[in-house]
Amino acid sequence: MPVPKRKRSRARRDKRFANKGMKDRSVAECANCKEPLMTHQACKSCGHYKGRKVLATKADRAVKRAETRKTKEAHKAAKVEQPVEAKPAE
Repeated sequence: MPVPKRKRSRARRDKRFANKGMKDRSVAECANCKEPLMTHQACKSCGHYKGRKVLATKADRAVKRAETRKTKEAHKAAKVEQPVEAKPAE
């Protein structure tokens, strides 16, 4: 089996990886809210991608949470207001 005759120096080794740095990413603009975002990504602020709503945003979740709270409170209030009927003894 072949074995290297000499140790490869750090300079020679590191020259191979010299050009593998990070590259600039292109930035696009959201068609819905005009926020800057990376290409081929859904917008974090409005949740749209290619003109369709694909993500639930923080504001959407807050609205939904408020609606569920209101319905739960309404159910609790309705249960408290209803008088409990006594069962007739047989």
